[in-house]
Amino acid sequence: MSLEVLLGVVAAVLLIGVLAVRVSVRLGLPSLLLYLGIGILLGEAVLGVQFSNAALTENLGIAALVLILVEGGLTTRWQAVRPSLGIGIGLSTIAVVVSIAVAGTALHYLLGLDWRVAFLWGAVLSSTDAAAVFSVLRGVGVSPRLAGALELESGMNDAPVVLAVLLLASDDPLTWLTPLLVVYELIAGGLIGFALGFAGGWALRRAALPATGLYPLAALAVCVLAFACGQLAHASGLLATYVCALVLGNSRLPHRGGVLSFAEGTGWLAQIGLFVLLGLYVSPARLTDAVVPALIAAGVLLVLARPVSVVAAALPFKVPWREQAFLSWSGLRGAVPIVLALIALVEGAPGAANLVDVVFVLVVILTLLQGTTLPWVARLLGVARSVEPKDVQVDAAPLDELHADLLQVRIPAGSRLRGVYIRELRLPVGAMVSLVVRGDEAFTPSGQTRLREHDQLLVVATAEVRQRTEERLRDVDRGGALVRWRDTDPGPRPDGPGKPA
Repeated sequence: MSLEVLLGVVAAVLLIGVLAVRVSVRLGLPSLLLYLGIGILLGEAVLGVQFSNAALTENLGIAALVLILVEGGLTTRWQAVRPSLGIGIGLSTIAVVVSIAVAGTALHYLLGLDWRVAFLWGAVLSSTDAAAVFSVLRGVGVSPRLAGALELESGMNDAPVVLAVLLLASDDPLTWLTPLLVVYELIAGGLIGFALGFAGGWALRRAALPATGLYPLAALAVCVLAFACGQLAHASGLLATYVCALVLGNSRLPHRGGVLSFAEGTGWLAQIGLFVLLGLYVSPARLTDAVVPALIAAGVLLVLARPVSVVAAALPFKVPWREQAFLSWSGLRGAVPIVLALIALVEGAPGAANLVDVVFVLVVILTLLQGTTLPWVARLLGVARSVEPKDVQVDAAPLDELHADLLQVRIPAGSRLRGVYIRELRLPVGAMVSLVVRGDEAFTPSGQTRLREHDQLLVVATAEVRQRTEERLRDVDRGGALVRWRDTDPGPRPDGPGKPA
């Protein structure tokens, strides 16, 4: 396939995927089903595109999950999920263990699977999907406590489930050291993510990047770096990614609105690409044999494993039974179980090829059942709100909606801005210095405030006077406060002016 054809196909798939979001909203169907359908349409059964590389699909799937977790962490407000922290951690740890045990035991007796294979199936099926939760749940209108718990669960439970799948898919014996290894990987991953998220936020606040579009790229790079560092340290890279994004997203990021918008777009791109890829990988001819096992496994999850695991996780937190019932029905599955099944296949687990087909059918069944009925279940249980207030969005820069600009000015050593009073700047009408940052101190200046070297100024200017404001600051930087009162301009200094960013 030539490059122009490949790029054209990719662009067409992305456009169709974007339009599918609108179609899914109108039809009340989760968009992931449409993306899977696009992949099947492109695949061997219809248009004839052959793609059966399990290892490549696994690697691309994990890369997409990293980007989805980045979007989820960056857009999650700590104030909203903090009341749900306990139940969220319980759902992503205790509930996972209970779900694996209950589902594995039931599938051993119902499907006749070997014990280790049965628990492997239980591990693959125990993970909820971040993409499904982030895209579906936020439109249901439940209380912040429930939404926060489910978002935390979907963001954090991938890490222990991946570890469980890797352990159960290998031939290595399970010993008493295995739980300690899992605990180490989770704790180390969380600490790595926290450290990089804190360091990344600190660095971005102090960086003077030449273009605002570089801030979203830098934030994304920090989160992806957390994944790489976690994996290299033999810790949980997925948990490091989510924690890093959560910390970074709740720090005082410059150009926060642009960062979150970029992360959201990247998350959608990852979702579309991942689901289309998985639809392209599966062979529809094999799916008919997987229908019965998938129905049995889906019944085990809905009726037994998920409710029991939710009760076990919620027990210490006195969660009302209505909320427990909603949490049980909200265990949305999506691409994550399919990627986990591919991990088992690449690791050479027995029966993993059949597991991939079963999980694919199960995801379609549960998405149709749970995704379409979730708003109705929320209203039936009385946990939905008719009008869920939206959070106010505060953006530092750019101020596009206000038709204004926020200029960041640094005063370098030797600048003739040093010693100038704010009133002597004589900025155009429509511009004003709103904040001065001096060392570790930030304050609102008055006309009598005198500038110093290394001060940082935030200047708000309307779009009409932005250029004149910048020119005035450069003039004072070169010639001092009296530059316009002189007959001649002294011209630029050899060391250059202080630059409004």
